Amino acid sequence: MASNKWTREELILAFNLYCKIPFGTIHIHNPQIIALAKILGRTPSAVSWKLANLASLDPTLKKRNIAGASHGSKMDEVVWDEFNGDWDRLAFESEKLLAQKIGKPVEDVSDVDLLDLPIIGKEREAIVKIRVNQSFFRKAVLAAYNFQCCITGLGIPELLNASHIIPWSKDEANRVNPRNGLCLNAIHDRAFDRGLLTITPDFKIKISKSVKRNDMDSALQDFLFRYDGAEIKTPTRFQPDSKFLKYHNKSVFRA
Repeated sequence: MASNKWTREELILAFNLYCKIPFGTIHIHNPQIIALAKILGRTPSAVSWKLANLASLDPTLKKRNIAGASHGSKMDEVVWDEFNGDWDRLAFESEKLLAQKIGKPVEDVSDVDLLDLPIIGKEREAIVKIRVNQSFFRKAVLAAYNFQCCITGLGIPELLNASHIIPWSKDEANRVNPRNGLCLNAIHDRAFDRGLLTITPDFKIKISKSVKRNDMDSALQDFLFRYDGAEIKTPTRFQPDSKFLKYHNKSVFRA
């Protein structure tokens, strides 16, 4: 069994899981918590409690007056701050650590499709990292929204995307930051990406005037304008950063 004191590696793996499961599923019966407990040589209760310790550091939960579990360690704070300071590095590091513990390639653990990649070489390694981090980002964003579109509430994961608020190509430092993400269904993801809708810093949906017209058909009404001015369903954690939303409003949205 592991010692009572958690190591940095163990905490990185705990934070990895904290990001990828909905907050409401942090309990001893969750199969993913049970699996991580087995990997770490700890009890499901210990892992569940550690995830609750991490939750106590989450500012989104604090705003909702959800305290998490108290009496965490200083190392909990260190790992939390590490991730929030360098999501790109720590996301990949945590996925690699998990892969090493399980004894599988990181691309398998992250469910990454590599059929179109070179067999070996630095180019493959670079693309693997990108896709592993994209997979982590998707899992973290969808879990934060309880696998529901923040506009419609649609809860079919196959029809949901983790949408970057600041586009992937525009902000390398926040590519993997879940606070730069929204859970959107495929249609609204496309509209958001093309600037046909935006989310204001106060979490209101705004539809572009470029798609408004006098002969508005029922589909346009149903898919877009019925939501104009409504509030999104905010996530249980990793609330979208207002700076990112302001960027989208100003630089992507077709006002």
